[in-house]
Amino acid sequence: MSKRVWVGCLAAATLIGAWAQGQAPDTSAKPAAAAPAAAAADKSTPAALVESTPKGKLKNPYTDDNEAIVAAGKDVYFHFGCNGCHGGGGGGGMCPPLTNDIWVYGGDDDTLFRLVTLGSDGMLAKGYMRVGMEKVVGPMPPMGAILTSADDLWKILTFVRSKYTGSPAAKFGSPPEVVPPG
Repeated sequence: MSKRVWVGCLAAATLIGAWAQGQAPDTSAKPAAAAPAAAAADKSTPAALVESTPKGKLKNPYTDDNEAIVAAGKDVYFHFGCNGCHGGGGGGGMCPPLTNDIWVYGGDDDTLFRLVTLGSDGMLAKGYMRVGMEKVVGPMPPMGAILTSADDLWKILTFVRSKYTGSPAAKFGSPPEVVPPG
């Protein structure tokens, strides 16, 4: 069985298992006061948001210092089986860690939202290129049709940001290279 099929089967089995047990993530945490109400109430699917938003314009309405949103993001992360590939705390497993400063496609909000939604093959098809390298067993599956709302994905990404342990300068992607004068 190919690695791609294996990863897809693992993701599907995790989701089916959670659904069959009737587990639903608690995403009822209230957004930060500074978060735009429209973004927090956005119940559109991640795929619809990606389709309707120009590249580079997706911005997380939450910050990782909001404990209620981080906790809700953790619930959704586990509910949708992200931990099956990336580990319970995002430290990696058969897929890359989400806690260090190596961003395979980029670490900005827009790129991460699109990566989770479209998967790595979808990113390549849209012209994105790998900018970092990690040990990867298989491609990131497209989760945009599985996640119930864009808001849930923003909460997952907030949880991931809260676990970041890399260089502060690279928390939202690799900082631009400084070219010495001369």
